[in-house]
Amino acid sequence: MAEPKIVVRGLNKVFQRKNDELVVLQDVDLTVAAGEFVCLLGPSGCGKSTLMNIIGGFETATSGTVTIDGAPVEGPDSRRVFVFQEYGVFPWASVWDNVALGLRKLGRDEQHDRIQHYIDLVGLKGFEKTYPSELSGGMRQRVAVARALAVKPDVVFMDEPLGALDSLTRLKMRAELLRIWQEEGMTILFVTHDVEESMQLADRVVVMSPRPGRIAEIVPIVAPHPREIDAPEYAETKARLYRLLGVTHSF
Repeated sequence: MAEPKIVVRGLNKVFQRKNDELVVLQDVDLTVAAGEFVCLLGPSGCGKSTLMNIIGGFETATSGTVTIDGAPVEGPDSRRVFVFQEYGVFPWASVWDNVALGLRKLGRDEQHDRIQHYIDLVGLKGFEKTYPSELSGGMRQRVAVARALAVKPDVVFMDEPLGALDSLTRLKMRAELLRIWQEEGMTILFVTHDVEESMQLADRVVVMSPRPGRIAEIVPIVAPHPREIDAPEYAETKARLYRLLGVTHSF
């Protein structure tokens, strides 16, 4: 395993309510290696997004520690970016101008080259002057991914980024994400409630229990990419993941 990138120890998160408290995360321990693609898998409301927001510095833990590269996470950091389910693009800006966000401090030539590189990388060459209203949902999400990658982050947090897409577009975007991850080498933490999506993408699947969210089990997916997850050799892993989620699944 590569050097640890993200280390979570003894993490708890409790939200105080008017008459009681809501325990969202309990005793979470997790280590993510540099360059690893890890999926957080679990039912809605289990604390997946809360855990990722704490790791990314947008939420604070009630107790426990989070470090990235050995340093405590004390807030958001420009080296770490988020991609959400909703298309995080500005409707009044072209594809080019959306990707340019966050690159204003670069010199003109470097900025131009980097924008073009990431537009090309996500397969949007020729759409530089196009506005989001003229793009499909999958293309808008590609813009969001290009904008996130253009700042050259070392960690990318993805919160169900393909959830709003139709099934065919989701399959295509999964393949694109894998290709980009393999080319760029960043660390990815990816939230999903889709078993097949987690199996297709992840080096390891972190299965979370219903609230209060705990790590029920961490399941390695050792097969090389690309993966045909309907192949017989995946049946037991798929069944294992469904069992951990409390679902009886027939194949």
